[in-house]
Amino acid sequence: MTAGTKKILELSIIILVVCSGCRFTYLLHAAAGQFQLLRGSISVEEALKRSSLSPEQKDRLRLVERIKEFGESELGLRKTQNYQKIYLKNREHQIYTVSASPKDRLARMSWWFPVVGEMPYLGFFDLESARAEKEELVKKDLDVIIGVSDAYSTLGWFKDPVTMTLIKGSEAYLAETILHEMTHTTLYLKDQGEFNEGLAVLVGKIGALRFLEKTYGSSHPLTINGQQNIEDERLFSAYLVCVLKRLECLYSSLISYQEKLAQREKIFAGSLEEFERLKGRLQTLRFKHFGGAGLNNAYLLSIGLYHRHFHLFEAVLNEKRNSIRQMLAFFQDLAKEKGDILERTSAWIKRQKSTE
Repeated sequence: MTAGTKKILELSIIILVVCSGCRFTYLLHAAAGQFQLLRGSISVEEALKRSSLSPEQKDRLRLVERIKEFGESELGLRKTQNYQKIYLKNREHQIYTVSASPKDRLARMSWWFPVVGEMPYLGFFDLESARAEKEELVKKDLDVIIGVSDAYSTLGWFKDPVTMTLIKGSEAYLAETILHEMTHTTLYLKDQGEFNEGLAVLVGKIGALRFLEKTYGSSHPLTINGQQNIEDERLFSAYLVCVLKRLECLYSSLISYQEKLAQREKIFAGSLEEFERLKGRLQTLRFKHFGGAGLNNAYLLSIGLYHRHFHLFEAVLNEKRNSIRQMLAFFQDLAKEKGDILERTSAWIKRQKSTE
């Protein structure tokens, strides 16, 4: 996954409705993959009795319930029946995401689906389908990126199982991922992709740190790593905002299309050199793969979906006395108003600062 952070795929809810703007073939593909996952899952209790799981994996599987309970009781996340089952098969065909963007604009291509509305990517259960979609989009002269996702949320419509990828990772990654997905189940706004992902990233990281502190203590290496993860997120988010601002300035200029393409390559190259310098300040390996295959608009926007607005969400959290529960309640109230919620959040923060 891009930027060293495991991407969380919010599967488009599988409601097979024939309507304008709805890709019926794609929905069939997604539905087949989703139901295979659900049908092939077994209870956590049964999985713990099997010898196929290592002792470390069983420990992490037992930890899932504690993380879930912490999210519900301490952070105010929605109670669900998720994570009571696990899909034990090693899915070589992880969930693949396809994102696209025009080459001369920072604008995501989106796809509309029933219930969830506009989605900034497509999700596939096999790589060949994702590659076929990419080829079609490349023919339209778009920047395209295929990402890999090993966890997802159905936003409360189904009982999401634990996957093997989750329990193969560290305790910190497990906590962050579970809390990230629980955030989507708690608050998910139609057609507000950057808000949904940005909020989930903050709750996942801050919530994981608090869980690790409570579980292992403030001086434990896992807790220290959790704090370093947040500090790296701040650095990377600030860096990414600068890169995107440079590109926005270029793309808004009156020069020709071809000249924009030539100039953007210089920005891409300079940004990668800047990142090499930034790496010396990063304390974790979360972003070690950034830019490994080069940069394009789709790639940067895909990462920006998760990391661009971290400072904004953290500012709201600070205003709400560092209470995730209060922050979620604030956003639930703000969501009742019309318009882009990120713009309204930014305006609210400015008003708060002006009165201090």
